[in-house]
Amino acid sequence: MPKMIFVNLPVKDLAKATRFYTAIGCHKNEVFSDHQASSMVWSDTITFQLLVRDYFQTFTPKKIADSDATCEVLLALTFDSREQIDTTVSTGVAAGGEADVRAVMDMDFMYNRALADPDGHILELIWMNMDAASETPMA
Repeated sequence: MPKMIFVNLPVKDLAKATRFYTAIGCHKNEVFSDHQASSMVWSDTITFQLLVRDYFQTFTPKKIADSDATCEVLLALTFDSREQIDTTVSTGVAAGGEADVRAVMDMDFMYNRALADPDGHILELIWMNMDAASETPMA
């Protein structure tokens, strides 16, 4: 079995969150979805588990972070081109997300935009030229 990651995210409106993740390129796995959860597959190894807040709370004794006011995690997703990132940001905004919640990073060898989902979870959309990156010292 390959190493996989299931990113569990609390959401306020499951239908709205599902539309957003579909718009940015995920597909819904109906086998692991119901009225409390949408299993949104990003790749063969990455799945976003969108869980209504009350259901999410059953998995942790801790208080759920208010993702509109605090940042609990930054999720970085890679893309094949800058254009794919720009298109994904546009479709994400049309589906209820917020574009560029911080300044766009354009370092020639790397392009990064931050897109918040409807619940305020931040997705870092990244394209990188790995050959050029290995030749560029971090400053």
